[in-house]
Amino acid sequence: MKSVVAEQLVKTYKSGNVRALDGLSLDVEEGTVLSVLGPNGAGKTTVVRILATLLAPDSGSATVGGIDVVRSPEKVREIIGLSGQYAALDEVLTGWDNLVMFGRLYHLSKKQAELRATELLERFSLTDSARRSIKTYSGGMRRRLDLAASLIVRPKVLFLDEPTTGLDPRGRQEMWGVIEELVTDGVTLLLTTQYLDEADQLADDIIVVDHGKVIARGTSDALKKQIGGEQLHVVVEQSNIAATMEIVAKVSQANVLLDEGLRRISAPVTTGSSALIDVLRLLDGVGIHPLDIALQRPSLDDVFMSLTGHAAEESVAAAEGKKMGKRSRK
Repeated sequence: MKSVVAEQLVKTYKSGNVRALDGLSLDVEEGTVLSVLGPNGAGKTTVVRILATLLAPDSGSATVGGIDVVRSPEKVREIIGLSGQYAALDEVLTGWDNLVMFGRLYHLSKKQAELRATELLERFSLTDSARRSIKTYSGGMRRRLDLAASLIVRPKVLFLDEPTTGLDPRGRQEMWGVIEELVTDGVTLLLTTQYLDEADQLADDIIVVDHGKVIARGTSDALKKQIGGEQLHVVVEQSNIAATMEIVAKVSQANVLLDEGLRRISAPVTTGSSALIDVLRLLDGVGIHPLDIALQRPSLDDVFMSLTGHAAEESVAAAEGKKMGKRSRK
């Protein structure tokens, strides 16, 4: 069953006359994670804001839990949670008070709000700092509390818009663990990110977005296969380069590249470890002992560069930031 469906969404920001979404379509299976991967300005935050009923599309349609986001936004809000790049917290209040306030805003009774606040503070390892003002929290603590606030009403569908932006490696790992727990509990998750390793780690399925369009979709492995499988790399002594290039070309049946500075010969291979074994056997047969030899699978960085012609972290067309200003710099 599809928990989230968007069809041919178009959104143009009149200031700048830039089309943030240009016929974007996506869907998310219930209980799975879809990662929307793309650089700054690609349209990721815009699609989340539409699905979360914070922004109306110019055209196209979208449903969450089978509910139309334009026709029945109040019903959509009853089943979703949203956590953005910048924590929507009151810095004057304590962590405890923030969660209780969110619970009351969702029409929980005072007792229910306090009980839920206690549960979430424990789940996100924030109990010890619960009575401290938010302004004393680290970036990772704020991000965890913001995510906790989005779970006050136990949403069926959760939208996370670049939830680990600005976190250090430890903070990102902690957030990944929390996200994986939520999915285990059955939450359907749409995650936007420009971190390729994050999509690799968390997503069941990935869509790559650039300039408001979906340019590719698939699992991490399927996307990587689009650019030609694995690469074989062999490093040898200078005197053995020519002979090694001939052997690698024979095994790979493809163009061989040489990095003269590193004395590294590289070629794409389709037979995986068998190619590595064949090269080693042939090199041994002519008395060449490589200094290093390895198979390297393409990364999502390689995929994104191949699909778009630019790096995933490269900023392009920051129209969303111009529109939303300080509230949501994209």
